[in-house]
Amino acid sequence: MGKSSSVLLEDNTAAFIVRVWLEQREVEGVPVVWRGCIEHVASGRTKYLTDLDEIARFIRPVLEAMGVSFAERAE
Repeated sequence: MGKSSSVLLEDNTAAFIVRVWLEQREVEGVPVVWRGCIEHVASGRTKYLTDLDEIARFIRPVLEAMGVSFAERAE
């Protein structure tokens, strides 16, 4: 890949680090809970989460700022 292709790719890239884990409970019989965090690499902004749908809500504004448009889905 040439230098101009590399620059173009970097201009249109957003990097995120997503970590997800099961949080064990100390009380027997209580279900384990999913926990996680997502970090936007460029800004360092981090969000801790308990709902995996929060990942998309965190990423969406970053992509919209880059010019990505999302079609609304009919439910």
